[in-house]
Amino acid sequence: MQYDVIVIGSGMVGTSIAWHLQKNNAKVLVLDKKDPGEETSYGNAGLIQREAVFPKAFPRQLGEILRVLPNTSTDIRYRWSALFNYQSALYQYWVNSSLNKLTKIEDEWATLIAHCTSEHDVMIKASGADDLVRKGGWFELYRRPDKYEEAKYNAERAAKKGVQYRLLTPEELKEYEPNVNFEPFIGGIHWQNSWQVKNPSYLVKAYAKSYQQMQGEFQQGDVTNIAQTEDGGWQVTARVADGQSITFDSQHVVIAAGPWSNGLTKPLGYDFPLFPMRGYHQHFVETEKNHLNHSIFDAEKGYLMGPMEQGIRVTTGAEMTTMNAPKNFGQIEDVLKVAREVLPIEDAVEDEAWCGSRPCMGDMKPVIGPGYKHNNLWFAFGHAHQGFTLGPATGRLVEEMINDKPLYIDATPFSAERFKR
Repeated sequence: MQYDVIVIGSGMVGTSIAWHLQKNNAKVLVLDKKDPGEETSYGNAGLIQREAVFPKAFPRQLGEILRVLPNTSTDIRYRWSALFNYQSALYQYWVNSSLNKLTKIEDEWATLIAHCTSEHDVMIKASGADDLVRKGGWFELYRRPDKYEEAKYNAERAAKKGVQYRLLTPEELKEYEPNVNFEPFIGGIHWQNSWQVKNPSYLVKAYAKSYQQMQGEFQQGDVTNIAQTEDGGWQVTARVADGQSITFDSQHVVIAAGPWSNGLTKPLGYDFPLFPMRGYHQHFVETEKNHLNHSIFDAEKGYLMGPMEQGIRVTTGAEMTTMNAPKNFGQIEDVLKVAREVLPIEDAVEDEAWCGSRPCMGDMKPVIGPGYKHNNLWFAFGHAHQGFTLGPATGRLVEEMINDKPLYIDATPFSAERFKR
């Protein structure tokens, strides 16, 4: 069957792209080895982060590097195999985290974040998913005065980019969250115009259902080959559940496969500085003693606790590792020791913590736009920890590009051509 567009990837980014294209009368097929929202978009903090106007830079202060070096901190851990395998991308990450480069990157990144909640809102209303979203913001907590002062300075900077926030004392925080022990903290920030999602996977599935109700198609399968035809179209071959290989034809192809994207782009002659950052999470039974109204982020320890349909979700910071490395639960075990001092969480819902990878780029910006070696090939990946936040904004942008419409933001900073050699 001939399609207008094949989208590879059914996470928040791929699903949002497909939704926008189908809504604008394209005939779209989504290909993924799992159902929508079952990989990276399943395991996250469940936040649509309007406050995330500053991408996470590589630590450059000597004190911060020395803190991370022993590899025992709860917020960031690493494996030597990852440092070796991704040394080129990590070097670019370090270079681009210098102050003179970072300022420009922040300004460019913020143009996309500025539309995250408004673009989600369009899809939330269209898919009838209002019950999954809470619009009361979330709390970021601080233990040390120097870190809190730095955070307050950055909050003031963020306010100039449309972020709404309020500083709270531990006593004020206690009024919002009576079950939390705020004794270790000196204060916090209430990010007021960011949203919480009580089941991130279900929100992706709601968007996917809306897409399918518009006659959009989904095929579960592992993509094994992408090839351009003589007439400029594309053929995508996928291995489906019974082991059979099926080839699909389309005019356009969008690669939106998150941390797996480089495996699809390299055979086509593109080599992006993409590297994975792994995260872990586990749910705990919610009781009267640990009920939360808002997600809370222990900023210096790097973990988040949030109310989900499955229970209280506890997430770790990041682990720098390779995609297929075996799980290492040491980080989440150490996180839980700290988290239990803040909130009485006891009975785990799952026998084992979930883990998954985020697609990070060497310059902290996603790749969104056309391939520079092929016609009708499009990229949408590398959103780091903000793919869930930025899926709908990216979906709108890609749809406008494919249909040659005026773009609602300047897409030049996200172009694949910035990596052209």
